[in-house]
Amino acid sequence: MNTRISITTLIDNTALQENLSSEHGLSVWVEYQDKRILFDTGQSDLLLRNAKLLGVNLTRTDAIVISHGHYDHTGGLEAVLKIAPEAILYVHPDALKMRFSRKKHNVRAIGMSDSVKEIIQNTGSYEKIIWTEKPVEVFPGFFVTGSIPRRYDFEEADSPFFTDQICRSHDTFPDDQAVFIESPKGLIILLGCAHAGVANTLHYVTQLSGSKPVYAVLGGMHLSGASDKRIEQTITVFRKYDVRKIGLAHCTGENAVKSFYTAFPQRSFICLSGMTMHL
Repeated sequence: MNTRISITTLIDNTALQENLSSEHGLSVWVEYQDKRILFDTGQSDLLLRNAKLLGVNLTRTDAIVISHGHYDHTGGLEAVLKIAPEAILYVHPDALKMRFSRKKHNVRAIGMSDSVKEIIQNTGSYEKIIWTEKPVEVFPGFFVTGSIPRRYDFEEADSPFFTDQICRSHDTFPDDQAVFIESPKGLIILLGCAHAGVANTLHYVTQLSGSKPVYAVLGGMHLSGASDKRIEQTITVFRKYDVRKIGLAHCTGENAVKSFYTAFPQRSFICLSGMTMHL
């Protein structure tokens, strides 16, 4: 099977080159066969600037997948839809919920902007938006997981995320979803933040795929601030699935990055803005 796949990080917290922009957020461009898919959109329209510098034509976007409803993954959506109005949007309904984070006594809204919500809610035809509560095949061999079941207890740690401003309702992230792509080398899994847990995501994707081997896992793993024990348990799961390429991005966290490099020195790399992986 001759499968053409390239994956370019348009936005991450850090950039590969000085002329490229970075921000706290994530956006990934995937060219798969003759299709072009945007996975998340960062927190602003900076992805448009980087795309132009990298020779990525966002006007040709066939599909947009939103991993979850936080501002740093949805902020550029309005700008992208203006230049790619025919792109089909794949998003979980709960991504439109109100979202808040609390650090000590500081509470701030971190959900989608009202303007982005309005665009999604007012999308005129059902052909342009597909709700992803359950797994969806976007294109043959290219899938969105929908909601990810929780299996591993060690990924159920308390979090500072809530769905109400008075911070009584913990956010369980039913909208957190990943992308997985079938390739001759094995599955390629793209993560937004993995709020559902990267180990849970790996387990669910392999279950959905019929236990196909995992070749690459790329994206944010939300291990920033995680305990050493949780990071080591996560690495054990990566060993279990014998992941060959590990792309660390966005919210993975400095300690987790160091641990992955120690555990998998030949397999780990940073997904900086501007980096492209060809398969």
